Amino acid sequence: MGRITASKKQLKGDPVYNSIIASKFINCLMLDGRKTAAQAIFYDALKIIQKKISDVEPIDVFTQALDNVKPSIEVRSKRVGGASYQVPMPVRASRAQSLCIRWILAAIREKKGQPTAQKLAAELLAAYNKEGTAYTKRENVHRMAEANKAFAHFA
Repeated sequence: MGRITASKKQLKGDPVYNSIIASKFINCLMLDGRKTAAQAIFYDALKIIQKKISDVEPIDVFTQALDNVKPSIEVRSKRVGGASYQVPMPVRASRAQSLCIRWILAAIREKKGQPTAQKLAAELLAAYNKEGTAYTKRENVHRMAEANKAFAHFA
């Protein structure tokens, strides 16, 4: 007999754009349960993006930036014999989404000297233009997978 699980919780989008991915991003941005502060930072960043790029909706810039940062392949350690190999493996969609959110947040948290909304807007614009710290992280992961594709048969 299978496991009995609770019914799937309905995912709710954020209050302004009704976007589920924006809601997830806000929840990851949140520190110490301060959701209203996280929402304020997120929406301020989107207002900054709106001022800089007026011909595109800021939520579209946000989703495109996340898509640009999402990895399609990553390396995982696999022990074979006595040696550990870095084996390239495809990334599931949910993991790719959480990785791109994590990388963007890590990029804005390591920068100092600006308000978080400005750092977030700058990083999202950089990712939208396929540059910046988070995009560089993705490129490094892809480069590592390409360098280790000789070990793909261990997957």
